[in-house]
Formats: sequence, structure tokens, C-alpha cells
Amino acid sequence: MSLNDPQWGRKGGGGPGGNQGPPDLDELWRSFNQRLNSIFRRGGGGSGGEPPGVRQLGGGAGLIVALILVVWLASGFYIVDASQRGVVLTFGKYSETTGPGLRWRLPYPFQSHELVNVTQIRTIEVGYRANVKTKVLRESLMLTDDENIVDIQFAVQWLLKDPEDYLFNDRRPDEAVLQVAESAVREVVGKSSMDFVLYEGREQIAAQAQKLMQEILDRYGTGISISAVTMQNAQPPEQVQAAFDDAVKAKQDLERQKNEGQAYYNDVVPKARGTAARLTEEASGYRQRVVADAEGESSRFRQVLGEYTKAPQVTRERMYLDTMQQIMSSSNKVLVDARSGGNLLYLPLDKLMQMSAPAAPSAPAARPPQAETPPGFDSTSRSRDALRNREREGRP
Repeated sequence: MSLNDPQWGRKGGGGPGGNQGPPDLDELWRSFNQRLNSIFRRGGGGSGGEPPGVRQLGGGAGLIVALILVVWLASGFYIVDASQRGVVLTFGKYSETTGPGLRWRLPYPFQSHELVNVTQIRTIEVGYRANVKTKVLRESLMLTDDENIVDIQFAVQWLLKDPEDYLFNDRRPDEAVLQVAESAVREVVGKSSMDFVLYEGREQIAAQAQKLMQEILDRYGTGISISAVTMQNAQPPEQVQAAFDDAVKAKQDLERQKNEGQAYYNDVVPKARGTAARLTEEASGYRQRVVADAEGESSRFRQVLGEYTKAPQVTRERMYLDTMQQIMSSSNKVLVDARSGGNLLYLPLDKLMQMSAPAAPSAPAARPPQAETPPGFDSTSRSRDALRNREREGRP
């Protein structure tokens, strides 16, 4: 509406002397509708109506066109969040990637834009959905290298590293990640044994699968980066779970018995080796002692033989006396039979030995009664003389 409207600033339909004030909004809207109708209507309401003026027609159309143009140009503004990137398309073809902030592009249909979140971590679940108990057997059952079947559920976390590749190189990137993840894990599991997959090899399998996934996605040019692969569950199929548990228990019993046997071996074998080494050393010592004794006896015999060759009679008497001394030294009592009168001569050698032993300095023990011997009696010399006489009498 132009400012030279005769109704502007006049309330009601008063003349020049009317009250001056702000225009009535209802009246302005009604007048605006009437002008629009007069512009687009071909003929007047009556037979004497006149067509609208050119000035009136140009003013209303220009206002509408300007309003539409402003709205059309304003539609080119868009806001890119800090976690997003803006991808501008010109007639559907990639043009540029914009950073965070208020941005403007040519309005539709010349240009359009796509906002892509590059910091959001997305998750793909393989083998289950939302809960481990909700299994998807078509994805979770896998074959190992030793021809056993395992049930594996895992999750893959990924984010974007290239918005352009993410939008234009793959039509369904989420589905691509799911298929690549399943294929990579199947390849890794297919090269591993069942025990390795179920027990000690979970972390290694996850690391190998993540590396293989990233290589495949980079080769496809998806613009996706795998951040983590988490093994949620790995177990045998439910149909053979009981038999597998029995096998695991039997294997555990085997390992326990092996450990017990090893412990017994570690306890017994060192002792047996120590005993064998001790017996070997004792036998070696005994051998050396026997050999030394034999060599000593042989040397003594050779010496005695030399002396016997020089003086046979003296050597025989000496040997006899040494032998008798050796025999009688182990006996406490000696009985000598005098051939002349048949009387027995008792020699209390045990008492004589006790008498010849030095007395202890403290509290000497009470001596048993000894047989009385006449003064000047030498029992040792008398016994020696008797033995010599007996030897002489016995000789021819």
C-alpha cells in the first residue's frame, strides 16, 4: 500500500476536518483486498466501470514481486553447527564444503545444501539388535578354522572423516558398514580356532577385524572411520551348549591333573636326584677308602715280607704277639690254663684298665672292689711269659 492513500491517517471516512490518528488495521486490510481484486479482475462491477490505472497495477505487482524476491533470496541462508559440515550442491553436483557458522548459497533451484554431522559416533550392531538376548542368527553364527560353529555378537562404532565421500560414493553407508563388519569378522574368525575365539583371543580378533574393516571401507571410498570394535558375546550354539560345557570341564580336569602331576614331579624328582647324587658320592668315597686300605695292606705285607726274609723266627714271634694283642684288646677277661697244675689263672684286665685310666678331676666315681694282688706282682709280664712258654711247648 502506498503512502499517498487518501485513507492513510484518517479514521473513518471524514473530510479534511476529520480527526487525525493512526489508520484502522481492518480498514487497511479491506482496502488492500479491494485493490488486489481490482487489479486481477478484468471488468468492473457495473456496466459503467473503468479498468484500473496503470500506476495502480504497477505498484501492487511490484510490491508482491519484491516480497517474493526477498523471501527467495533469504531461503539461501543456512546455519552450520560446530559439529557439522555443510556440503553445497550446484544443480545436484558437489560444489564446496563449508565450516561452522551462518552461510549463504544461491537459492533453489540453483543450489542446495546437506548438513553432515562429523563428530557423532554411530553404532552398528552385528548378530543382535538392542540386546544380546535378541540374536540374529543369520549374522552371528560363524565357522572357525577347526570346523566348529561359534555364536558371536559384536558392535562397531564409527564416525565420518570425509563428508563428500560419505554423501556421494555410497548410497546406503550404514548398510555398507554392517556388511563390511560382518565380512571382516567372518574372515578373522575363519582363520582362528574355536578355543582362541571363545577365550584368550577376543581382543586380538577385535583389533584384526577393525583393521580389516578400515582397509575395505577406504578401498570403497566411503569416508567412514572405524573407531572401535567391541566383542559383546562369544559362545557355542545353544543346541550344543551342554555338550560343550562338559568338554570344557573335562579339559579343565585334564589341566588340573597335569598341574598336579607336574607339582608331584617337581617335588619327587629333585629329591631322587639328590639321593642318587649322595649315594654316588658315598660309593665313590667307599671305593676310594677300600682301594686305599688295600693298597696300604699290600704295602704293609711287602714290608713284612722283607723283614721275614731277613729274620723269619723273630718275624713270626712278632706277628703272633701282635695278633694276640689285637685279639685280647677287645676282651675284658682272659683265662690262662697252666698245663702243669691245671689251675686257671684269672687276669682281671677290665679292672686293670680302669685302674690305669686317669681319674676324673671332679667327684671320682666309686671304684668296685678289686682283687688283691701281692706286692711286686706284674701281671702283664707274667701273662706274656706264660704265652711264650705255651708257644714253645707247642712247637716240635
